[in-house]
Amino acid sequence: MASVTHGVAFLVYDGVKLLDVAGPAEVFAEANRLGADYEIVLVSPTGADVTSSVGIRIAVDTAATERAPDTFLVAGADLYPRTPVPRDLIEAASTLAGRAHRVASICTGAFILGAAGLLDGKRATTHWKVAHELAARCRASRVEPDAIYVRDGTTYTSAGVTAGIDLALALVEEDHGPDLTREVARALVVYLQRSGGQSQFSASLQGPPPRSPSLRRITDLITANPGGNHSLGELAKHLNVSPRHLTRLFHDELSITPARYVEMIRFDMAKALLDQGHTATQTASLAGFPNYESMRRVFVRKMSISPAAYQRRFGTARRADEG
Repeated sequence: MASVTHGVAFLVYDGVKLLDVAGPAEVFAEANRLGADYEIVLVSPTGADVTSSVGIRIAVDTAATERAPDTFLVAGADLYPRTPVPRDLIEAASTLAGRAHRVASICTGAFILGAAGLLDGKRATTHWKVAHELAARCRASRVEPDAIYVRDGTTYTSAGVTAGIDLALALVEEDHGPDLTREVARALVVYLQRSGGQSQFSASLQGPPPRSPSLRRITDLITANPGGNHSLGELAKHLNVSPRHLTRLFHDELSITPARYVEMIRFDMAKALLDQGHTATQTASLAGFPNYESMRRVFVRKMSISPAAYQRRFGTARRADEG
């Protein structure tokens, strides 16, 4: 493969999450083994080595002022959702972004881009736990807390930790197309990729579990068998309570109706089945939807795409290999 060298600079600093750097960097390195030509460099504000969040020292290649990368990525840390971003990081991010063709953040690295004004007027995301804080700090940005990653022009932001791998795969696909990217994903044994519109987490993980043991029994029942008969009347029978009382329990503890909770779980299962290669019709039946059309309406409402479009965009490397 004839290829032009493409500079990729990661901005690192004391306390940076090691996986935010290593995960995406490994994607670019694997792409190189398959014929790409990425030059990966680690940059700190002064050029000094840094210590990661797990105590491992990271050798830095150069200072921010000395690089003009094609792609600039800033990794995240636990520090900056809790504290203001220091001036040296803001200046380093501004310098690198001003020289780069595209700019990206991994996880809470979005707080550094935001502090530098690089998210103003743009859509963005970060780890769902701190998305509200990013929205509060970056009022000129539209924060999307339930996205794996978001692209707005040449600016990219991604969700927590492993979403940086998804983002890096998307960048490789932009540069080299789906075939090479599929090989990278297959080599790393990851999704081919979970594209930006996909939810960060499954329905059963959205929020704390019910406090009351009785309601926990019902949610566990639904999660264990999404395709079962989970009508309001049937669920109420399991607890020997009235449908009205069960509806009140769901509302008081989960702020949702029983029917909507069942739908969320089925939707999550449907995504998993489509990822595994089942047809849309098979998926609707296995996930417990009355028919394909009812499943399609849920996908359109939640993701603005049909199940078939979801399957085309969010397929796994395993399925692509089998096809």
